[in-house]
Amino acid sequence: MAPVTLHLRSETKPLEHRSALTPTVTRKLLDNGFKVNIERSPERIFDDKEFASVGATLVEEGSWPNAPEDHIIIGLKELEDKDPFPLKHTHVAFSHCYKNQGDWEKVLGRFPRGGGTLYDLEFLTDEKGRRVAAFGFHAGYAGAALALLDWAWQLEHGNKEALPGKGHYQCKSDLDTEVKEQVSKGVQRNKGKSPRVLVIGALGRCGRGALECCRQAGIPEQQLVKWDMDETAQPGPYNAIKEADAFINCIYLSEPLPPFISTDFLKQGTRNLSVVCDVSCDTTNPHNPIPFANQPTYFSKPTITLPDFLNPPLSYISIDHLPSLLPREASEAFSEALLSSLLQLPERDTAPVWVGAEKMFKEKVALLPQALRQRETPVANGAARA
Repeated sequence: MAPVTLHLRSETKPLEHRSALTPTVTRKLLDNGFKVNIERSPERIFDDKEFASVGATLVEEGSWPNAPEDHIIIGLKELEDKDPFPLKHTHVAFSHCYKNQGDWEKVLGRFPRGGGTLYDLEFLTDEKGRRVAAFGFHAGYAGAALALLDWAWQLEHGNKEALPGKGHYQCKSDLDTEVKEQVSKGVQRNKGKSPRVLVIGALGRCGRGALECCRQAGIPEQQLVKWDMDETAQPGPYNAIKEADAFINCIYLSEPLPPFISTDFLKQGTRNLSVVCDVSCDTTNPHNPIPFANQPTYFSKPTITLPDFLNPPLSYISIDHLPSLLPREASEAFSEALLSSLLQLPERDTAPVWVGAEKMFKEKVALLPQALRQRETPVANGAARA
């Protein structure tokens, strides 16, 4: 059997420094008979030389569309749609098009139009239905860090000035130091009182990451309110959110939910809440449980301040690639978790994780209008599976 060739594409989303493959995992793939091509990238947290040093082949940035059809294209974020040409390869990436997100039909339709296949990283699951790899812990960690920084910033600046933009951190300890220092200053301005932080989805990867960040920042355990499915069994809105200083939403939205909170509800009675971080970031999902968090925010401008909320102000964070705040640690954890599944790619016709992912892909494609399922690019006779 010919070796499987993986092609790691360079990410194009601004300020995306993570990588689906790391030099360490690349070395393990090579040792197991894979061929690995790595696109050069000026943004990736790992230098090109780190991949070359373990034996990977460096190729030009953005060269994946011209790769042989049997090469498997690996990336993280969704592809750019400036030129939505049909996709002929097998892609392993997050596509954000399986839950009725905005323009999902256009995103997904590129694959059947070109004869390609999507293995969506969000839906790679083991035989027990558990995700094999996820960025949840670091997403929650980064989201909590930004929420705490914004809480402390507001205590000093009110609503006169928004939290400044943030770049990525070379290592987690740098972020921890900054957050702890700013929270300490915020506590002093808050008459010695630590912020009360409510985390919904506290039992999941994302929630655990958010809580760990709060603990690293020195927030006492009694100030951490941990909610999960039991606490949200009754529909919102919830007074507990209004009573918290910061609310961090870490749920996995898989079915319609009543809103957790609304602006009308927040305007009734007293309110402590000043920061909402929607780590789940379902801004275009029609069932978003935080309806006012309906626009994305960015590392360059992390927050959006809502009008008509004073004493305290109210802002939200909704960045869809939060783990990129800690790109090295997040990539290392994700890639290592993904490795065992990648090693099964030569048997992807029978390996449960890949069979399940392809089944999901075909089910979603079947929901597309016929015009978006029409094959546009024929495959030559004898061409390898793409």
